[in-house]
Amino acid sequence: MTHPFDSQVFDYARQFADNAFRAQALMLKGIEQAAGLQLGALEQQSRSTAGFFAAAGQARDAEALRGLWDKGVALGREQAEQAVVLSQGLVAVGRQTAESLGALAQPRQAANDAAVAPGGRKAAAK
Repeated sequence: MTHPFDSQVFDYARQFADNAFRAQALMLKGIEQAAGLQLGALEQQSRSTAGFFAAAGQARDAEALRGLWDKGVALGREQAEQAVVLSQGLVAVGRQTAESLGALAQPRQAANDAAVAPGGRKAAAK
């Protein structure tokens, strides 16, 4: 007698678990992409900063120090530009992940609306 009910509950639980697994996979993929972008930017900034410090260590006179000032300004500008590019990349990854999660949730929302609409609570409330 409770078999149809049990079957529906089992199907719903299985679908919920499948969707939760897919959502987790999407989130982990987004986190992995974001971490990759951040590590790449950190590596690039570390290289350019190490180059600047190597040049600073070789400065021996006033003229070399003036040239070092220009290199420092260029390094700051370059790193600011890299930070903007990194931010844009992170926003793109976040937006892509959110869109994927939204697409995953849409069929579930449509199924819920269809189950409630034909005589369920929504219709009884009117």
